[in-house]
Amino acid sequence: MILIIDFGSQYNQLIARRVRENLVYCRIEPPAIDIGEIRNLNPEGIILSGGPSSIYEKNSPKIDKEIFNLGIPILGICYGMQFMVHSLGGSVERAGKREYGFAELRVKRQEGVLKDVGRSTKCWMSHGDSIRKLPEGFIVTASTENTKIAAIVHNSKKLYGLQFHPEVEHTPLGKEMLKNFLFDICGCRHSWTMKSFAKKATDEIRETVGDKKVILGLSGGVDSSVTAMLIHKAIGRRLTCIFVDNGLLRKNEMEKLKKTLTRNLDINIRFVDAGSRFLKGLAGVTDPEKKRKIIGRIFMEVFEAEAKKIKGVEFLAQGTLYPDVIESRSAFGGPTAVIKSHHNVGGLPKNMKLKLVEPLKYLFKDEVRRLGKAIGLHDDMIWRQPFPGPGLSIRVIGEITKQRLSILREVDDILISEIKNAGLYRKLWQSFSILLPLKSVGIMGDQRTYENIVAIRAVTSKDAMTADWAKLPHSLLGKISNRIINEVAGVNRVVYDISSKPPATIEWE
Repeated sequence: MILIIDFGSQYNQLIARRVRENLVYCRIEPPAIDIGEIRNLNPEGIILSGGPSSIYEKNSPKIDKEIFNLGIPILGICYGMQFMVHSLGGSVERAGKREYGFAELRVKRQEGVLKDVGRSTKCWMSHGDSIRKLPEGFIVTASTENTKIAAIVHNSKKLYGLQFHPEVEHTPLGKEMLKNFLFDICGCRHSWTMKSFAKKATDEIRETVGDKKVILGLSGGVDSSVTAMLIHKAIGRRLTCIFVDNGLLRKNEMEKLKKTLTRNLDINIRFVDAGSRFLKGLAGVTDPEKKRKIIGRIFMEVFEAEAKKIKGVEFLAQGTLYPDVIESRSAFGGPTAVIKSHHNVGGLPKNMKLKLVEPLKYLFKDEVRRLGKAIGLHDDMIWRQPFPGPGLSIRVIGEITKQRLSILREVDDILISEIKNAGLYRKLWQSFSILLPLKSVGIMGDQRTYENIVAIRAVTSKDAMTADWAKLPHSLLGKISNRIINEVAGVNRVVYDISSKPPATIEWE
């Protein structure tokens, strides 16, 4: 295991992905983590991430300096390197010239992290501070034209520092540098697979739950389905899943999911129709955060009412993933900004007596899909595109009404069917429609119309942390637009969203 300390870098999740790509498990924890907990975790190595702060800022993130005395190999990246130097008696100061973007790395010593890297290679810099003086025992292993101390090592203590970012694609040999740290320095093995994760997770679920019962809010998405399958393997029929129809699902989704879920999962599932209750609570609400909170509140009310009918329940299971936690608020204490609230994070009542079981909370979406494959989940469920917990409420921009939901359902059904017919469904991370709170003038049948505008959104991504808009063929976009305008009453204009994440998010609300 590798422990990653989150100092607020925009790349800290990328560091985690790079480690896991090498079949090595890693965890991200806050700088506030107790030194005793680090000892208990017993990591093979520690990576200190970069971050936007200056080491001399009043509230810059810091971790207990005792980590440098644990005898565990440590790699500091950017701010992490500066923190290491500052903590051990060196000095860091504002650089005379800031360095952002590509730089030519001149390797002086091909050892440690820089073993087999070559004498010169490109790297990606992003810093405004530089190291002026190294602590005793450190030596410089690489530099750039602008940064004399670009890489350092303390061989006897196995402390390493890189001023640049090895985790990004812009550092071509960065993956090799991280491999050197993982395997040559830390002695890790390629042992973290989804098969091994499944075994460990089911063992932990059995140990945690004991002979008690668990309930799970099942949506039919890959996250909740994999969670259900994993827990079912651990405790069998002592798991009961509750599917709440909130009236915000896509066209015929309830019927489709009933067939899929009961066909693929031999699990206790209760279906609850609560659509009218949700629509009443959302009447007149246009603010997206209010929508999410209302839906979360009503969901828990409906869910708890159904759960009370099941005797002996002590645990609530959720399909929470890493990105859910990160985007709501850094659960690790790092300075990660709130982007939007997620239904799995922060939406639970404070007086809830049930204990949580979240077996996927340290996994990314692609890892969850691989886990689903490893435990025998059907491909139809594994490859189902993500669908937000608040459903179509956050894709109907503005007020939610039955009529507006009906329009969006028809539009979305056409879009998905054409995406599947084109063989692109599995290649896209998400593809969906948005009903805008705008109308536009059009001409249909030689008459003036003033109807709704819908937007089409299709993105490619690996984990939803970043995403790029999909370059769908113009002929396909034309076909989709033509069908929507001709077949869906109330729509006379279709637009295509060509925004990437960041700066946009995948969903519009």
